[in-house]
Amino acid sequence: MFEFDYSENYILEDDFVKLSPLNIEHVEGLLDISNEWNVWTYFLEKGNGQENLTNYVLSTLNNRKLKKEFPFVIFDKVKNEYAGTTRLYDYLTDLKSIKLGHTWIGEKFRGTGLNMHCKYLLLEFAFEKLEVERIGFGAHIDNKRSIAAMKKIGCKEEGVLRNFIPSLDGKGRAHVILLSIIKDEWFNTIKNELQQKLTKA
Repeated sequence: MFEFDYSENYILEDDFVKLSPLNIEHVEGLLDISNEWNVWTYFLEKGNGQENLTNYVLSTLNNRKLKKEFPFVIFDKVKNEYAGTTRLYDYLTDLKSIKLGHTWIGEKFRGTGLNMHCKYLLLEFAFEKLEVERIGFGAHIDNKRSIAAMKKIGCKEEGVLRNFIPSLDGKGRAHVILLSIIKDEWFNTIKNELQQKLTKA
């Protein structure tokens, strides 16, 4: 059985995108994107500006050391530019479960198929290398674009965590929607459907 090693420098790539381990040297290449006005709207943690982005990256690198998450930097091979970051986290080996999220990409990379290529590589890695039974996803209940993107790759809605996080304006609480893909869905339908979509993209 494949053992997930947090110290290993996993690289996932196809002809359009390369996912490699995020490190502090990537801050410079991600800085312009991190300053886009709508990148952090639905994030509790903020990475806009040099200081915030540096702290954001250092935080997730520390969590990697603690074996809590594995962050990737997203490199667009077509545009030859860094496009954002994503991560796998909350890997429960006994339950064969993992989560995928904390994804942010620059505006000019959205709608290009880049995110779908990223998700395909991560789903393939999790289901076929780690052999997980399920992959969990989540989003702020008002983050319609993210929810639509998750459903587009085959995620099924599971429910809502009510009043789970502080509201965006700091007044009250906000709901989080939960979604997932399970192993049988990946092998029976979703893998093939995504391959077809990526071929047409």
